[in-house]
Amino acid sequence: SFQSFGMLMSRATRCRTTPFWTIAGVVLARFVTSPVAALSRSEWADRAEGAVFGAMTADALCLGSHYEYDAVKIKKAYGGQTIDRFLSPGEHMGGMTHGVGWGARTYHPGKKAGGNTDYGDGNLYLLEYLAEAYPVEQHSPFVIDQFVNDHWKKQYSGWQSGKCRACAAWIDTMTKTVLGNLEKGAPLAQAGGVSNAQIVRFAGAFAVYNDEEELVKVARKTTEFTNRNAQPIDASEFWARTVFRILQGDDLEKAIQSAAASSSSQFIKSKVQQAIEKVKEATEGPLSKEEFVDDLALTSMARLWEVGKTEPIKVGKASPTEGTLPGAIYFILKYKDLKTAAQANAMVGGDNASRAVPIGMVLGAYQGMKGIPDEWVQSLTEGKHISKLLATLPLTSRGADEL
Repeated sequence: SFQSFGMLMSRATRCRTTPFWTIAGVVLARFVTSPVAALSRSEWADRAEGAVFGAMTADALCLGSHYEYDAVKIKKAYGGQTIDRFLSPGEHMGGMTHGVGWGARTYHPGKKAGGNTDYGDGNLYLLEYLAEAYPVEQHSPFVIDQFVNDHWKKQYSGWQSGKCRACAAWIDTMTKTVLGNLEKGAPLAQAGGVSNAQIVRFAGAFAVYNDEEELVKVARKTTEFTNRNAQPIDASEFWARTVFRILQGDDLEKAIQSAAASSSSQFIKSKVQQAIEKVKEATEGPLSKEEFVDDLALTSMARLWEVGKTEPIKVGKASPTEGTLPGAIYFILKYKDLKTAAQANAMVGGDNASRAVPIGMVLGAYQGMKGIPDEWVQSLTEGKHISKLLATLPLTSRGADEL
């Protein structure tokens, strides 16, 4: 940091048109407001670890009810209690969940309690790649082709026969599209589909990068290689900026609102405002008195979607970004606590894992590791593996002084 400061000051002294102290003030302001100067090494590490473990544990909490769209059925299956531990897929529901439009099935056949859905696995794969590629130098730029070719594709080797590491979980249509197109020789930039589903894979990036624009680059690139649609790509940028602002010291509301203000997408701005208004309605209005208030809140935030399969569903609980983005923001702002937000999200069902990753990532960064129940961390199947990976990365490894 001090070396970079000196380089900038040196450039400032060579400027002939602007007073030196004006430039110096700008330079100093940049470093004073930067998380590099604001946070100690241990503080950033704790928040970055919280972002990763928050995403992974919130996702794992959804494994039991993932793709079950009936919130009443979920509550009944769990004895009227809120889920507070990891469950195997469809546990207490006959081993299957009812994915509206897809039918009842076991969506994650190779998973057990403590495991992750495909959303959590995607974050694990990026974390593993980062640990391989960036163990020392945090300033190396992220290259999506290297991630996909050097690590991501290997997790799906044998996918067509159902014999691959990633095959333990659901393999979505866009992932199959990318894999199929790459096998045909298509360039990565053209291999994905146009799905509008929210996909957040980049929680591990906060253990490597403390530059906002580099984090945004990772967020966008790790989304668009499968989902070439402006809505999920812009949503990933929004989430990256939100977490970065939290790591700078912003509270939840300020971070979310400023990240939305930074977006060039009117879609993002409108969905953030929709979520904020829905939280107020669900905490102060008549909706707050409903038993299934969260379920009603989410289904009321999006149109009825004719999926063209077996039955129509409300997009608020399905994977499209128009529902999952405001849904995740709703849980974050209503509960402001990782444990209770993750529990409430799991109980609503639908594509709760798509919401869980940003919910856990944001609140994990906000509260740090102390906000995540220790029993969740200890019982997470990949917990020890994740800890070892984080220990090797530039911003979460132990022993350094300041960022």
